[in-house]
Amino acid sequence: MNRCTADTNQSEEQGIFLPPAVKSVPISVLKQSGLLQALAEGPNGCTEADPSAEVLQAQEEWEAVESLQSGLVGTSAGQVPLIAFNEALQYFQTADLSECRKKIQPTVQRRGLSAVAHFFFGPPQLHQQLQGERDLVLAIAQCGLDNNEKVHMRILQTIYRKLTGSRFDCPRYGAHWEELGFQGMDPGTDLRGTGLFGLMQILYFVMDSRTLPLARDVFKLSHHESQNFPFCVMSINITRIVIQALREEHLSRECNRRQQVIAVLNDLYVATSLRLYVIWKTQQKTISDSGFVLKELEAFAKKKPKQLLRYLEIYMSGRAVSVIDGGFQHPSSSSGVYLSSAVSNSSKEINFTGVCDPQVEMEGEARLI
Repeated sequence: MNRCTADTNQSEEQGIFLPPAVKSVPISVLKQSGLLQALAEGPNGCTEADPSAEVLQAQEEWEAVESLQSGLVGTSAGQVPLIAFNEALQYFQTADLSECRKKIQPTVQRRGLSAVAHFFFGPPQLHQQLQGERDLVLAIAQCGLDNNEKVHMRILQTIYRKLTGSRFDCPRYGAHWEELGFQGMDPGTDLRGTGLFGLMQILYFVMDSRTLPLARDVFKLSHHESQNFPFCVMSINITRIVIQALREEHLSRECNRRQQVIAVLNDLYVATSLRLYVIWKTQQKTISDSGFVLKELEAFAKKKPKQLLRYLEIYMSGRAVSVIDGGFQHPSSSSGVYLSSAVSNSSKEINFTGVCDPQVEMEGEARLI
């Protein structure tokens, strides 16, 4: 027996080997901390010139554990690449969405005086050349999450990694999704009413370098000790508001002006998320206020979408914005972004119920369930 072997036996007697609790540490951490090297070298830092059969067997066992762990947490060997919003959109543009398209209702149904008033005094219709883009959005909103579609899974993993800062993928099911603000261990069950478009807008939020800081601010606020709220469920509700505003033609004028639909929807989603952040943070809102806040966001997004988009532009430029009396105020002259609010709480609060299925709105009215 050489000196290293003797020292190794001595170290075992002295209890130097890792306890069972430490063995659960990720392999990469053990490597970085030198613990694996310490196991191979022994306490005096020397190694055997010719590894024994026991050492070779131990190395094979560690490699097997590392390979198993790679499959569980998604290290570089099995990790799916992040996906950009435009790449995901191109996938949906070429995918077969025929079944989803059969379910869409491009505009709300209006009858009687409501239909007459809308015809003469309502917003303009969406230009014909933009209706295909609108219908694509509504078709995506009818698509469910499919485990067999790689793009679907890449969207989900990208959202997880960008929000958490993790370098690794996560399991398809588990409590980690609740940490992101889904209602359970399967995000697919929360997509009623928005389908994959709900995830697409979160993807846009976290993959655009201009909006990612805001996305992380909202996500951080959602984990506040007393003001916490389910980030992804709230986000999906905002997407539902955006889709309904599109169907009720509140966005037609802006879409026609910009000759775009999806870009307008994404900007309105971010603008509404900004308003949520401002109201929630400055008014010390809690989860019990979420129904009221969502109702206010929906009314404001439909009534004043242009104003929301304008102040998103101001916010993104780094100029100061304040929120007073239920709406954004003109930017102040101070540097940075000043967030203040004095929105009245006199309105009756309603209970938060999560995401709802899309409803066919009659007489031009939208309901929040």
